[in-house]
Amino acid sequence: MPVSPTYPGVYIEEVPSGVRTITGVATSITAFIGRARRGPVNDPIRIQSFTDYQRTFGDLWRESTMSYAVSHYFLHGGTDALIVRVHNGATAAEITLSAGGDTLTLAASSPGAWGDNLRAVVDHDTKDTSDTSLFNLTVTEVDPATGNPVATEKFLNVSVDPTSRRFVTKVLEEESTLVEVSGAVPSTRPDANPLDPNGNPIPTAPSTNGSDGSDLTDTEVTGDATARTGIYALDKADLFNLLCIPPLTRDTDVGTDTTLAAAAKYCKDRRAMLILDPPSSWKDVGDAETGIDSLRSDIGGANLAINAAAYFPRLKMADPLQENRTAEFVPCGAVAGIFARTDAQRGVWKAPAGIEASLAGVRELSVKLTDGDNGRLNPKGLNCLRSFQAYGKVVWGARTLAGEDRLASEWKYIPVRRLALFIEESLYRGTQWVVFEPNDEPLWAQIRLNVGAFMQGLFRQGAFQGTSPREAYFVKCDKETTTQTDIDRGIVNILVGFAPLKPAEFVIIKIQQIAGQIET
Repeated sequence: MPVSPTYPGVYIEEVPSGVRTITGVATSITAFIGRARRGPVNDPIRIQSFTDYQRTFGDLWRESTMSYAVSHYFLHGGTDALIVRVHNGATAAEITLSAGGDTLTLAASSPGAWGDNLRAVVDHDTKDTSDTSLFNLTVTEVDPATGNPVATEKFLNVSVDPTSRRFVTKVLEEESTLVEVSGAVPSTRPDANPLDPNGNPIPTAPSTNGSDGSDLTDTEVTGDATARTGIYALDKADLFNLLCIPPLTRDTDVGTDTTLAAAAKYCKDRRAMLILDPPSSWKDVGDAETGIDSLRSDIGGANLAINAAAYFPRLKMADPLQENRTAEFVPCGAVAGIFARTDAQRGVWKAPAGIEASLAGVRELSVKLTDGDNGRLNPKGLNCLRSFQAYGKVVWGARTLAGEDRLASEWKYIPVRRLALFIEESLYRGTQWVVFEPNDEPLWAQIRLNVGAFMQGLFRQGAFQGTSPREAYFVKCDKETTTQTDIDRGIVNILVGFAPLKPAEFVIIKIQQIAGQIET
């Protein structure tokens, strides 16, 4: 606040600079939705390695196409992912502990047959043996093949007294990743486990087995917006940039006019990109050439296709669960990993394609494409995966699904669309301070300063065309963009433009023979 001088002397006043740094958001957080062995249901869990996935959702599972997609994502350079687990009728295993004439029921922390491997041991060797409400609980997950412990949790001095700070329901809810209390807690503590001849406690196994449920259907994946399930579970996530929905099973594709249509609309609303896999029915170039139009139409047409990108064909890779025999997989996880790798190495404005966009661990492609085949599919907005002798298997296309030549979309190219989404999201988050500020020239000047600084930073990184800032971008916020009528309505208009870098999709080399030159 201004200084109020009261005595002769020197006064120091700090003047605000008006600088509010706008930070660019992450660009390659990839969301996966599908089936898993275990883990939270309809809740986006952030992971940063496949080891994190294994720890929370279990290892590779033949029934889970998502587990393979996530593995391929991190194999190809992905670093940040959100996992939404869905299931169709999975149930949790339950362990029933006798408590006098009553019972205490522990349920596995998440549905799935994995809970059948849980074991529980109760003892009464507590800090106060005279307190008959206290007991110690040890929960162990064992390897079903060997019986050896995989994970063990021990909870000392827990109580059946609801008023206790160590009330068993509260303790397990906050500290356990294996079990939770199911139903009411009896007033009597659980009985101690009997001992074997060697004096070791005999663990209590589940009395009710868990189930992995049936194969997924589009209903579980699409979910419900009100209940925030399926796709809409991502409402609970602050930010994601890419969305992958692997097939429902190895033999069943995701519904295009149901699940993928909803996903495309959701990505448009959340400023994200949907990576589409080729349907299993696309066996050759002809199938893909005719099928891409139907796919674009099914997800909602060109308006939603600007936030989607499709890739063809599928990948043939080693399956660790089948003695590393070759199996066919969808490319979404690998492609998303290449998006992330390219963003980290070059920036979101670089097309995730070319000789640097190499596919790792791919033995062959399900359809080997020639230049002629590529020339039929590329103008349709379908990105090809190619095999070259010198470069190996690479991503060889950078168009959105709206990139068909006939559509003449301004969002034809993936890097152009993704750069726009990046700028939109960054400015949306970085200008929240403007709300409720006095809507006049001082505010407009601050907006121009801060947004201009953000765009200048991108220009210096090589995100735009042009050799000077004037050629590369502009930021306008003044009495021309915000009229008195706008001010009266509480609106401030900020106009931001940029000259995007478009990929060199066609390289044309003209060669001319010089012969018979005459000296003059």
